[in-house]
Amino acid sequence: MWLFLVRRLVNYLVLIVVATTCAYLLAASALSPRVNYENQSPRPTEAAVDARLDELNLNDKTPLAERWVVWAGDVVTGDFGKTVTGASVNDEIEIRVLVSLRLIIAGVVIGASLGVAIGAYAAVKQYGLFDHLSTGAAFTVLAVPAVVVAITLQVAAIWVNDVAGEQMLVFNGEATPGLDAGFFGTLWDRMKHMFLPTMALALSQFAVFSRYQRNMMLDVLGSDFVRTARAKGLTRRAALLKHALRTALIPTVTYFTFTFGVMMAGTTFTEKVYNWKGMGSWLIDSIATNDVHAVAAVSCFMAVCVMAAAFLSDVLYAWLDPRVRVS
Repeated sequence: MWLFLVRRLVNYLVLIVVATTCAYLLAASALSPRVNYENQSPRPTEAAVDARLDELNLNDKTPLAERWVVWAGDVVTGDFGKTVTGASVNDEIEIRVLVSLRLIIAGVVIGASLGVAIGAYAAVKQYGLFDHLSTGAAFTVLAVPAVVVAITLQVAAIWVNDVAGEQMLVFNGEATPGLDAGFFGTLWDRMKHMFLPTMALALSQFAVFSRYQRNMMLDVLGSDFVRTARAKGLTRRAALLKHALRTALIPTVTYFTFTFGVMMAGTTFTEKVYNWKGMGSWLIDSIATNDVHAVAAVSCFMAVCVMAAAFLSDVLYAWLDPRVRVS
């Protein structure tokens, strides 16, 4: 199993390098930091703009290959360069990465766990009331774009707050500015701010995983090994949990990697709607300001997250399928 995981890890590291390089080359070709200086008053001279862009390694008059070599050399040492304003990209990453990771991890854990549990139970109760209700809920969420889900929850929060007569659900920012309420007070404040955006992300994960897990569970419920387990004396509950569910989870953990890419896109819209200063909202702002290095840094972060999810799915796959452990 360890040889299998090491091989996969090396492959993922190569893919991260390729994805980040492609993101930088595309951003450097499509974005024009020079445009940012055209509307300044007074407008700087072309020589001054060239000098500033050279300082930031963003001058479009310098060959793209030369700019990439300088940028890649800095990245190897852990430096993602400067933003268009001259600030350190690394400093921005330190501030924003934990903001996004909180949302991503919470949304994935809650949404995927809930989706797998509901999907498996819906398969066991096929064509029953629970199956119909979960199917309707899943398809409703799947039919609605992530940004609409986030805004709908925001509107619902306003209605709940009006009915309750107090701010029960918070939907702006990741924390109350200037709050000094001690450790537990601050923690509670952050949890209140985190509830709605986490739910927006978890709903999309629930919808996808519940449908996928239901189908996978139905495929194995009538299998010979499940009937054999029952014939050996196992209870129906034990046979379903130990044999049917474990087998049905194998393709689900593989599918987890692909849904994680969708999750990253959903995080971008959710952060923007709820005014979270994370990596997703930074990506949108960076494209608007022609910030090449920031776009490349966010792309690298997204690639690392997707590949980390892929590696986690490999670990779970190796745990669920004994055949992988001897490969």
